[in-house]
Amino acid sequence: MSTTKAAPPHPYRPTKSSALIGYSIFASRWLQAPLYLGLIIAQAIYVVVFMIELWHLAEGVIAHPEQIDEADIMLAVLGLIDVVMIANLLIMVIIGGYETFVSRINVDGHPDQPEWLSHVNANVLKVKLAMAIIGISSIHLLKTFIEVGDMTDGLAKGTETGQSYSSEGVMWQVIIHSVFILSALALAWIDRMSYHKVSPHEVHDGVPVAYPDAHSGLGAAEIDEALAPAQR
Repeated sequence: MSTTKAAPPHPYRPTKSSALIGYSIFASRWLQAPLYLGLIIAQAIYVVVFMIELWHLAEGVIAHPEQIDEADIMLAVLGLIDVVMIANLLIMVIIGGYETFVSRINVDGHPDQPEWLSHVNANVLKVKLAMAIIGISSIHLLKTFIEVGDMTDGLAKGTETGQSYSSEGVMWQVIIHSVFILSALALAWIDRMSYHKVSPHEVHDGVPVAYPDAHSGLGAAEIDEALAPAQR
């Protein structure tokens, strides 16, 4: 009994016009590159701001050492930490955003490669940004708590910032900070829900899925062993 083999389907070949449009859309990701370069300039500005604030702090301590107020020093240091936290946020947006949405940064094996860069994706980046925002909000909230330590009749005048604080304003700061925390928890929960645990020798569409504990660079024997259950 003879059997006739079915002719293999012809591979789809996109037309030149559709390929050109597709390549143009794919290349449009480079329009974001100037945005990240602009954030690098903003990072440099924050460096200047940090050095100016540090100089003012040191100048005040050196000029009037007998008038040092621990609360004022703490508020000034918290302001410096606030600048550092925002700078860290900028670094995560610049490096993580460029790596995720524009192009790969070939720094594999570099001793200074950030630990989180090896597994960065859109979900991980959103969670890390949310955690950074919570850190910045915590610094501002701590500065507010120090400023309102001598609140009377529901009002306090900040000694460092010169701003007036009310009990209602402090309450709203706490509420907003709590919303930031809940948002970060929601993002982390959504990220965990979308996480798929890979099993050893798992195959999708005839291709073995990389297993976290497996060594990179599978040989032919390992690939055949992984594909064997799917071919039975």
